[in-house]
Amino acid sequence: MTSIPFTTLICPLDGYPLTREGMTWRCPSNHSFDIAREGYTYLLPVQKKRSLDPGDSKDMVAARRRFLNAGHYQFIAEAVSQAALAGLDEDAQISCLDAGCGEGYYLRQLAKALQPAQTLAMLGLDISKWAIQSAAKQDKAASCGWVVGSNANLPVPAKTLDRILCLFGFPVYTEFARVLKTDGQVLQVDAGPNHLRELREIIYPVLKPERPTEPSAPQGFTQLYSKTLSHQLALEGAEQIADLLAMTPHLYRANAEGRAKAAALTALSITLEVRLTCLTIDPVYVC
Repeated sequence: MTSIPFTTLICPLDGYPLTREGMTWRCPSNHSFDIAREGYTYLLPVQKKRSLDPGDSKDMVAARRRFLNAGHYQFIAEAVSQAALAGLDEDAQISCLDAGCGEGYYLRQLAKALQPAQTLAMLGLDISKWAIQSAAKQDKAASCGWVVGSNANLPVPAKTLDRILCLFGFPVYTEFARVLKTDGQVLQVDAGPNHLRELREIIYPVLKPERPTEPSAPQGFTQLYSKTLSHQLALEGAEQIADLLAMTPHLYRANAEGRAKAAALTALSITLEVRLTCLTIDPVYVC
């Protein structure tokens, strides 16, 4: 199996191709972007940032790294990897973007799932500098391209990707449709109605009722399938529970009393429930 960095990038300012010159990416307009010593590139122009430090904080990234590396979401990674590689030839060569990759856990798991003769060109993108920095540090073999960027302005040419992962993220379907090949696929994972329910029941006074909705394909896409994945997880120790809470938005949505209740826990049996959806470009949309 071979995993390599996806290097067909475009300038986030004018869309021209980027060429690597040593430790710098440069476009024909002479816009340049340095490669950090950890191996990632910052491709989020300041005029396209909504805050000084967008995305997940350093503490959130560290908590997610500990939690995911402990294998607690392994069943999700295995399902996504299986879906991404389904139907490919034994010697297939494909490219994959993780749009909102966090600290890179799911791309690393995908690379491990490759068949011996398959080649995967990988690009991890996240709006959080701390997430990409963590991902690049863990990629000792430099087997993936890592960029700080936005899903709303992907630094990728049109029709160059076979797969896009968007896991617990913020999909921008118009951009996904632009960069996907005509037979490419989006693999999306979203929290289900019972995801982390036991934790939410502890930290919130009242849970909002779930709105029953039938999954539907966004404009420009056809849904190939959508299925629910569920798993029961037993967490032991206050540290694991704290990491789970810290890596989710619930830490900031809960009030002080709710956070205190969570901090007092030393064990928790919790439901993990997500929806895995596979989308492909609508042939009518392509035409």
